[in-house]
Order: sequence, then structure tokens, then C-alpha cells
Amino acid sequence: MFKRLFKKKRSKQPEKRVEDLGILVFENTSEVIQAERILKAKGWKIRVMGPPPDIRSGCDLVIEFPLIEELHLCRLLEQEGIPPIQVVPVTDPLLTPVDLFHLKDFGDYLMVRAANMKLTVEKKSLVIVNVSGGGCPDVPYLAQEMVGKSLETAPRPANLGHTLCGYALELALQEMERQCLQ
Repeated sequence: MFKRLFKKKRSKQPEKRVEDLGILVFENTSEVIQAERILKAKGWKIRVMGPPPDIRSGCDLVIEFPLIEELHLCRLLEQEGIPPIQVVPVTDPLLTPVDLFHLKDFGDYLMVRAANMKLTVEKKSLVIVNVSGGGCPDVPYLAQEMVGKSLETAPRPANLGHTLCGYALELALQEMERQCLQ
């Protein structure tokens, strides 16, 4: 009877296995954007994320992918002329990529932050009231083109800008559309 008190209890549910993930590290943001387009066009399930603190290479983005697909993805990117400079298995919590999105509800307004870019809309009208953040030279132009327009009629930042800020603002717009239009 005494032995039963110290016996290890077995879990009734099987342990959930998290898919092994890796991150692709590139020289610059432009390469991440190109790689994302190529991989998504080919149907790969990837996510662009912020790099973990231990893996900063000058680029503020990495691509998270199922580690089992490493060989296929690297071959494809090599053929396209944009091989990653590093492939890192996510084996430690400190190597986990950082989510790019943060939502803030201000009552009448909703703000989405993607990386360092912020997009704010009035919830009733779905009109963009503010674009801010980043430090790229195209941010004032992007703000000028988007503020005062509805989510449905605003131009796509991906079509207007070619910097990390334009890319992050496109991600913020997509997330805002997901939050408000679906």
C-alpha cells in the first residue's frame, strides 16, 4: 500500500507531439520576401516570423517551416538563386521565432502591429485612420496613400513599397482584413 503512494501516475492522454520546426535565415529582407512568395506559390506551409534574439543576421525576418522539409525547401531556394545563409532547428525556447502580430483594441479603433508597422482603423466605418512606425523612407508615402480610405479600397502596401516597412504594413493590412472583414 505504501508503495502505491509513490508510484508514478500514467497520463490518460497521449503526449501531444509538436511538429519539429526550423527557421530559414537570409541575408536581407528582400530575400525573405522572395523566398516566401516562391515557397507559398509551390504550396509549402511556412510562416514569416521575427527572428529569435540569438539569431540576428541583419535581417528582421525569418521563415519558419516544418523541419522534415528542409532538404526540399533548400534545394528549391538554391535553384531560385536565394539559398538561406543558415538553417536552424528550433530545439530550444530561446530559438522560437517571434510572432509579428499584436492587436490593440482602443474601443472605437483597432490597431494591428506587424513588426514595427502599425495600422489603425475606425471599427464602425473600417476607415484607416493612422499608419505609423518603421523607419523606412516610404512610410510617409504609404501613410498618405492609405489614411482616409476604407480597408476595401486602400491600395496594397506590397504594390506601393519595396522595403521591410512596406512588407510589414502589407502583413498588418492582411491581419486587419482578417479581423474586420471575415
